[in-house]
Amino acid sequence: MEQKTPNDVIEQQLTKVMRRSNAIHVSTASGEVALERSSYGILCLLADEGPQRLGSIAAAFHLDPSTVTRQAQAVVKLGLAAKKTDPGDRRATLLSLSDFGERAIKEARDFRRGALDLLLADWSEEEIEQFGRLLGKFNATIDHWEDGAVPTAITDHPLGEAGRPVKDD
Repeated sequence: MEQKTPNDVIEQQLTKVMRRSNAIHVSTASGEVALERSSYGILCLLADEGPQRLGSIAAAFHLDPSTVTRQAQAVVKLGLAAKKTDPGDRRATLLSLSDFGERAIKEARDFRRGALDLLLADWSEEEIEQFGRLLGKFNATIDHWEDGAVPTAITDHPLGEAGRPVKDD
């Protein structure tokens, strides 16, 4: 069996994490609902940073605006968020958490953070802090790459610039 490189192990472990975090469950008036990861991320963004224009949300997550529009419609329909006119530009719309959405996201986050407390109970405080720091560094690196700051050595890679596949001529 071939020796695994550190990147082999990281890729394999990231795949496991993604598979395990596909659906995020939140409680709504009509019962428990499984949200897509990106819908949950949008709701967390609204909880952390307040009302946002859909274009700003799309930019923050590097998503197509049509994807954000679809997800916004879904969370509005569930009563987790509301659309309102942007007071700074009456032509634009802001998406904000409803009171119900604030409670639902707080409950979901509390549950997930409680699960992390249980999962990491045998880890030292130093290991937990290091894990959080390295995850933050990893995500900052991805953000930097998606913003177009790709090392020269990567531009000839099949992923091409800014993580987009190179087009065949």
